[in-house]
Amino acid sequence: MGVRFRLPLQKLHPFSRAIHHRYSSNSNPQRPPHCTSARHYTSLSRLPMRPPKSRSGGHGYQQQRSFWVARLAARLLKLRYILLGSAVGGGYTAKKTYDEWKDMLPDFSEYTWIVPDFVWEMAENIDLDKLAAALPEMEEIAKLLPDMEKIGENFTFLKSLLSSDKEKVDQLQEELLRTQLKYQRMLERLEKENKELRKVVLQKDDKGIHQRKVKKSLIDLYSEVLDILSDYDSNYNTQDHLPRVVVVGDQSAGKTSVLEMIAQARIFPRGSGEMMTRSPVKVTLSEGPHHVAMFKDSSREFDLGKEDDLAALRREIELRMRKSVKEGQTVSPETISLSVKGPGIQRMVLVDLPGVISTVTAGMASDTKETIFSISKAYMQNPNAIILCIQDGSVDAERSIVTDLVSQMDPQGKRTIFVLTKVDLAEKNLASPSRIQQIIEGKLFPMKALGYFAVVTGKGSSSESIDSIKDYEEDFFQSSRLLREGMLKAHQVTTKNLSLAVSDCFWKMVRESVEQQADAFKASRFNLETEWKNNYPRLRELDRNELYEKAKNEILDEVISLSQVTPKHWESILQKKLWERVSTHVIENIYLPAAQTMDSGTFNTTVDIKLKQWTDKQLPHKALEVAWETLQEEFARFMAEYKGKDQDDIFDKLKEAVKEESIKRHKWNERAMDSLRVIQHNALEDRSITDKPQWDAAIQFMEETLQSRLKDTESVISDMVGPDWKQRWMNWTNRTSEQHVRNETKNELERLLKLHEDHTAYLANDEVTTVRKNLEARGVDVDPVLIKDTWHQLYRRHFLQKALFHCNLCRRGFYYYQRHFVDSELECNDVVLFWRIQRMLGITANTLRQQLTNTEVRRLEKNVKEVLEDFGEDTEKKVQLITGRRVQLAEDLSKMDDQIHQTKPKSLHFCTRSGIKLTKSSV
Repeated sequence: MGVRFRLPLQKLHPFSRAIHHRYSSNSNPQRPPHCTSARHYTSLSRLPMRPPKSRSGGHGYQQQRSFWVARLAARLLKLRYILLGSAVGGGYTAKKTYDEWKDMLPDFSEYTWIVPDFVWEMAENIDLDKLAAALPEMEEIAKLLPDMEKIGENFTFLKSLLSSDKEKVDQLQEELLRTQLKYQRMLERLEKENKELRKVVLQKDDKGIHQRKVKKSLIDLYSEVLDILSDYDSNYNTQDHLPRVVVVGDQSAGKTSVLEMIAQARIFPRGSGEMMTRSPVKVTLSEGPHHVAMFKDSSREFDLGKEDDLAALRREIELRMRKSVKEGQTVSPETISLSVKGPGIQRMVLVDLPGVISTVTAGMASDTKETIFSISKAYMQNPNAIILCIQDGSVDAERSIVTDLVSQMDPQGKRTIFVLTKVDLAEKNLASPSRIQQIIEGKLFPMKALGYFAVVTGKGSSSESIDSIKDYEEDFFQSSRLLREGMLKAHQVTTKNLSLAVSDCFWKMVRESVEQQADAFKASRFNLETEWKNNYPRLRELDRNELYEKAKNEILDEVISLSQVTPKHWESILQKKLWERVSTHVIENIYLPAAQTMDSGTFNTTVDIKLKQWTDKQLPHKALEVAWETLQEEFARFMAEYKGKDQDDIFDKLKEAVKEESIKRHKWNERAMDSLRVIQHNALEDRSITDKPQWDAAIQFMEETLQSRLKDTESVISDMVGPDWKQRWMNWTNRTSEQHVRNETKNELERLLKLHEDHTAYLANDEVTTVRKNLEARGVDVDPVLIKDTWHQLYRRHFLQKALFHCNLCRRGFYYYQRHFVDSELECNDVVLFWRIQRMLGITANTLRQQLTNTEVRRLEKNVKEVLEDFGEDTEKKVQLITGRRVQLAEDLSKMDDQIHQTKPKSLHFCTRSGIKLTKSSV
């Protein structure tokens, strides 16, 4: 049987060639010549045994058999020593080889933490004998052992790689950079060829080769949706959360230059250190056959390949910005919408905002800084807005303002892209370029961002073209140590890579937010409808424009109603108002001074003179004032009386404003005053009363006038003397000391009038002294002025009473007047005066009525129409005059309907082409 040796666990290692040499040196004639490996001798039980040769005779056979057994035993004993020696030598050689191989391995003692302690404890408790018994045989292990020479060679190669010097690494890095630039040039060349091919295709399509209208691009549809939402948002304070790229940065940080590089044209006005961007500018970028720009509200196309058109575009943008800024302000929140198309332009919507400032300088409004912050926050607070944060690399990072603002609006940096501009100046000025690396890696600023980019936007000259700026940027980064030393990655530089990254981020945000925005508008519409149904269930949903048209029609109807007023009504109103205006002057300055002369001739002379003076100086002006006021009052009356069941109080402010503005614009025809003066003068000169009705009418007019004046005089006297005994008894009131004095004076003067009923209007001085002494005798001390004042009122009452009595006597005096009989008692010159006044009033009223109906009412109607047209074009005026929750709610509903009507086909087309799925309810 063969003998098997089992080695302990620590001896199980590869055998060396020495073992094979030891076995092969033993003489063994039975070994085949081709067996040169030690693996053929690992077990002697497999050696072939020769059978013994046959011999004659039994004794010989027995001897031969004994010899064979002895020889076999000797060989077995010899083989035992050979195997024992071989095992000892092989074990020593294997241990020596293991120690050499172990020295070549690295030290793994530092990585013992990888294996837990309980594993080492388990290893110490392993029974090595049992483990050795379970191991495979040596020949099977030998088959699995690697070639030690090849292992040594591999370790030597790895050692040589790890020990290579820094120059080799730099060479490899430069080679990698050259390879990247090589492929980048190839990519740019292919893109340029693709751009030319697309331009040719778009030009063919634009010329109508396919005989169809060119469809709007996806970005154009999206931009139109943004414009509609922007108008809706600015007027009605809703929240528009659709994505747009918001470009923010410190003033003169290079925002506009970056935007121009993306648009591939220098389209914005520029200045030296002054604020140029005064309002938000929304730029819609899309691909097209020609490089052109166009405003949203204009059909003119600016060819961006021509310098004249570029200059005109910059002037137009600057002009629109200045027009949008209100007086006393520096910046405006009003958005200017501009679209730019051209071959190879990335599709997106960007909004360029005014630069953030730290100090308000001379010439700026005091709230400019706060206004810019407010505008920037309004755009950045949109949760779907992509913030393109522009930082000037040529200034100290500590001077940045915009980074703090951006970090407040997007603290996690989930929608912010950071752009470092003027990297060429930064590399030149900074002593440590690694500071740029810290900025691009996001380690310097306290803000987070999706990506960091470094760009160069020219040398600072306004005359540089886009192509020259691109070449300069490419040359700079090819030679810059920032890329050569690995401080910047190739995909983090150039505005081209920036525009690609921004475009990808923009469209990703668009797809995520369009459906969400559609659901938000649907919810808003439902809330508005519910509020309307609950508060105004029986009213139509009329927005502000519809309400204005309704109010406009009502006002025009009211103005037309003025032309339908009857002449009798006009004349009655005019005559009444004119007499109210001139009655005091007629009584106090004409009638009473003339009548108190107590002489017929003097009376007529005084009346004629005073009437002539009055007609020349005052009467025509008073008449025109009365006519103008009457027209206003009638206009207001019709507007007030027009209120019916369908009339709404929300029109009151509008109607009042229209009335005031129309009256303000109305100018009375002054040429009618001269003709009116002649008519009035002729009417007053006529003294001939032709019939009895006119006489009776004059007496009635005189009587009413005198009674009214007498009543006023009685009231004045009552106030002077205080309450009588009945009033004092009933009302528990007493006279004051002054009233007591006046009452005593009144009683004394009344006694004087009884004695002299034909007393003149004026009290003589001796009469005043007599009255004063009589009062002093009764213990009443009175001032002469008080006596005269009291006399004036008492005599006025006395005279009016006599005049009324004389008026009654003149009722039968028409016969004497007509026959020219002279009777002192029936000489009715005062009646003739009142007839002349009454006739003048009637003729004047008729003349004014003709002027009103023929001229002034039509002119007023024209003014009202002009005012309504002006108000209709003034949105702010309508918002100011037509107010209320009902108006605002109807306006929101109407605007929502219009917006849905306009955006529904665009949104469906947009979502279909962009791969966005909308539910039926969302649409």
